[in-house]
Order: sequence, then C-alpha cells, then structure tokens
Amino acid sequence: MLNDILNSEELELLKELINESQNIIITCHQNADGDAVGSSLGMAEYLKSQGKEPTIIVPDQFPDYLHWLPNSEKILRYDKHREQAELLFKIADLVFCLDFNTPSRVDEMQAALCDSPAKRVLIDHHLGPDIPSELTVSHPEASSTSELVFRIVWQMGGFEQMTKHFATPIYCGMMTDTGGFTYNSCDPAIYYIISQLLTKGINKDRIYRNVYHNFSENRLRLTGFVMLERLVVDNERHASYYALCREDLKRFHFVKGDAEGLVNMPLQIKGHKLSISLREDTEKEKLIWVSLRSVDDFPCNKMAEEFFNGGGHLNASGGRLNCTIDEAVGVVEKAIKAYEKLLK
Repeated sequence: MLNDILNSEELELLKELINESQNIIITCHQNADGDAVGSSLGMAEYLKSQGKEPTIIVPDQFPDYLHWLPNSEKILRYDKHREQAELLFKIADLVFCLDFNTPSRVDEMQAALCDSPAKRVLIDHHLGPDIPSELTVSHPEASSTSELVFRIVWQMGGFEQMTKHFATPIYCGMMTDTGGFTYNSCDPAIYYIISQLLTKGINKDRIYRNVYHNFSENRLRLTGFVMLERLVVDNERHASYYALCREDLKRFHFVKGDAEGLVNMPLQIKGHKLSISLREDTEKEKLIWVSLRSVDDFPCNKMAEEFFNGGGHLNASGGRLNCTIDEAVGVVEKAIKAYEKLLK
C-alpha cells in the first residue's frame, strides 16, 4: 500500500475546494514536458469524475510526441488563445498549478495567473515552492508530479473509477520524468503505482514507443549531426556539451520536441558524469535554452541555479541564458571548470 501524502486536514481542504468550485483551471509550466502534460490530463480526468469540467491551459506549445495522449486536443494554449485564456482565469474559482514551483515558470501567462481571483492548489516536486496557495503539496523526493497526482487520487478514493484516460497520461508523465525509469525512480512505491495503472488496461510498451520511437527522419538525422559535429567532450572532467544554433535547427526542420532526450546520450560515455545541451530559441534573439543531465550524486540543480538561471532535480535540471550561443558556450565551460572537483 501507499503512504498518505496529505494529512487529514489537507485532505478535507482539498475535497472542500473541489466541491465548492465550478470554474476550475489546470495549468503547468511553459515548454510543457511529459510530466506537466501527463499530470494535467490525469488531474482533469479525476475532476471530471467529480462532476467538474476543468480547462487545461498551457503557456505555449508542447511537444508533438505528446499529442497522442487522450484529450490532449482539448488543451488550450495561452499564446494562441490569449483573450479566451485570460477570461477563464478572471472567472476561475480554483486553479491547480502542476509541475512548477514559481510563477515565472509560466512566462507570459504569469500576470493572468497571479491576477486571477481563484484559489490555488500547488502540486509539484521541485525545490522551493513560492506560489501562494490554499494548499501546497510539495514533495521533491517524488519521481514526478504525475506520481503525486496518482497518490492524491488514490488517497481520495478516486482511483477505482478511473479509466485508461487517467492511467495513460499518469504513466507517461512518470516515465518521461525518470528517463524511462532510469533515474530518480528507486522508490519501490513507484512500481506499486505502475502495477495499479496496468490494471486499467494501459499498454506501457506502446506508451514508450509513442514517446521515444515516434520522431521524424529529420530528428534522427539531427541526432547524428549533434553527436558527430557538435558534441564537445571533456574527458578529463568527465563532461560533455553541445550547442545548437538557429541555423542548425533550420537545416533539420526542427519542431518542438525534436531535441528531447539528446542531452542524455553523452552519458553513455564510460565514466561520464555530466552532459549539457544549449539550444538557441527559434524565434527570440539572445535566448538560449539549457538542459543538464548527470549521474550519481553530481548536482545538476546547483549548477543550473548558479550559472543558468534555472534549477530542477539532482540529475535533471534546466535553465536559460539571455545571450548569444557563443557566449552561452563560454558560460558552460566556466561552469564545468568551477565544478571540476566534483566531476573528477
């Protein structure tokens, strides 16, 4: 069985907030990943079972490899439907903030979120939550926000009536936020949760293929290009990095999601501890997206906070730089040198 993550007062408060609310929004961070989308879709299914009609609003585009998820076509993008989204925030009485710990993570949607008169429930597994809310469910030790959503639904007695439309996105979110259960996934409870999700008839092998074996030919060729032409290996410090400029992305007809997972590949090098990805934004000038991955106890999150205006988890973090791609490379080299004692 699973340990409860809500005490009795929190459990009653959450039930009360849901029961008293009619206009419910579920939202997540910009550049939504599998966990953000999966946890949102899963929470929406639970709320529907309680007679609610929640709206999922995401700040911007989410990857193509998640568009197969059930009901993903109903997700509202703030950047494409700003007027409609802002109206929904104005009339909302409850907002679920999933998989982000600070308002800035929703980017241009921040004002709409913060100005909304709605009460908030924060469910997240990142360090340092600072979103004012009626209820904060923060567990950095959890594998994913999708795991937390499952645990909440389980504790509230709602799992029995859930279907594949709940189990599929929850499993997808847990899977993607652990790299296919290869990191941050040693808690035996995770596999009990998986066993319960399987009772809903999900095909976990197909979910894996839909996410990791569902790319275009251009993505495959981009992978080869990165590994051959762009990867810089620092064998002495057991670290690697690569930088993709706008011209590179245009050459391979880049669409959102095409770079997913590439940053993990250099960690296949024997003895490697750290891999860093730099990607120039396709539209905004002097905006570089940074992804960091590591193994064992190397603190990606600390490096992300110190050098890349970001944060995250021990072995998987991200950030952003407002500079040119060449300047970003300089920051990466400085960061690797600063952490060389831990890398060696």
